[in-house]
Amino acid sequence: MRQITRAQLSQWDLTKLTDDATLVVSELVTNAIKHGKGRPVGLRVRRSAYELRIEVTDGTPTPARLRSAGLADESGRGLLLVAAVAKEWGVSPDGTMTWCSLAIPDGRS
Repeated sequence: MRQITRAQLSQWDLTKLTDDATLVVSELVTNAIKHGKGRPVGLRVRRSAYELRIEVTDGTPTPARLRSAGLADESGRGLLLVAAVAKEWGVSPDGTMTWCSLAIPDGRS
């Protein structure tokens, strides 16, 4: 899914967002696979004039949430990374989709 995102950003001439977008996709998809209870995982990447929106679905009504990871914990930091690079992030009302948006920089690529 990172490769698909990278290719789409290249087509849209938004290569400046590649690192942040692929990080977000990696974290959100990993969460969906880990917590989705075997349900299919979906990815949708959309753009407007001002932002890139990344949506990951897993069909599970349990919403994603920020966690506090201890220094020795091997997981639990994914949404913190998403929150750090995204303009905003959230979860759909039914809990099945986690999304974030990245600002499109002036000058694009």
